[in-house]
Amino acid sequence: MTNYLLAGGGTAGHVNPLLALADYIRAIEPDAGIYALGTAEGLEARLVPERGYELEVIERLPFPRRPNLYAIRFPLKFLKAVAHVEQIIKRRQIDVVVGFGGYASAPAYEAARKSGISLVIHEANALPGMANRRAAKYADAVGVAFEPALNLPNSIFTGMPLRPEVEGIIAKPAKQAARTSFGLDPNTPTLLVTGGSLGAKRINDAVVASKTALIAAGIQVLHVAGTRSDLEPEVDRIYHRIGYCDQMHLAIAAADFAISRAGASTVSEFAAVGLPAVYVPYAVGNGEQELNARDLVAAGGGVLVKDSEFDAEWIRRELIPMVSNAKSLVKMSAAAKSVGVADGTKRLFDLVQGVLAAAKR
Repeated sequence: MTNYLLAGGGTAGHVNPLLALADYIRAIEPDAGIYALGTAEGLEARLVPERGYELEVIERLPFPRRPNLYAIRFPLKFLKAVAHVEQIIKRRQIDVVVGFGGYASAPAYEAARKSGISLVIHEANALPGMANRRAAKYADAVGVAFEPALNLPNSIFTGMPLRPEVEGIIAKPAKQAARTSFGLDPNTPTLLVTGGSLGAKRINDAVVASKTALIAAGIQVLHVAGTRSDLEPEVDRIYHRIGYCDQMHLAIAAADFAISRAGASTVSEFAAVGLPAVYVPYAVGNGEQELNARDLVAAGGGVLVKDSEFDAEWIRRELIPMVSNAKSLVKMSAAAKSVGVADGTKRLFDLVQGVLAAAKR
């Protein structure tokens, strides 16, 4: 029996691929020990136990970005976190750590190295994060979701692990049933609006301001405003707004087109199912979101719009004609699917198994 420690979390972009691999392992190896490592503050604190897995919790320790009191205290806190994970590895008799980035990953990587066990990293973004960049040098293997990240040492392209629910709608699309599950009209062209699990104010404001125009154009809207949004749930004819969606695979299945940030999981899931989208990359950060969507957009499966340029006028001028053109949507859907990876979970699982087999030789 193999014992796995899956480390990562914070946002859905880290948690979803972790859970996808966990579910795949459980299906293939029912007797395997599957444990997750995360923090009490991240989405994993709710989503991992809901999925039926044990969550080992460590302190949330972002890398210090500037010289201050936290930076002075960080080295000791980090060593304590590493020691904590080493104890977990010993207690759970872990054979391999699989890390997905996020606050829990860096201590897990160092603990795996010190414990002498196998380490596999999955990098979800086109521009790798700090923890994954540092640990890739000594990891046994690194799976990447986007080709620009292949500059990491020991890396191989695996694509993004997709949750079984998403794989299900790839294998058996059910658009009308998905729409009905949200109280939407099953026969009306549908636009999905999402800013990720936390929401996106720029996207929310633009869509709310253009609601009347969207309704007038006969475009049904499923607007997932996000957990940090002040917007209240609302139903206005064919405009439906909700706060958080635990059934995003159904929201994706219901849609003909989407407006979204360009988080790694979102781009990968949209591409795999062939959902064309307007991507509005998060304006703050290192530009990773724009890179995530670059190849898909180049193939014709989506459109990139700068955050500063995305507003209600853009929706009225550009998006409504785009969504109203059925032939164009078919072409964009096929283009998106042409760059999507539908078996990313299996590819990552196979990579982990290869590392474990090599360790036994």
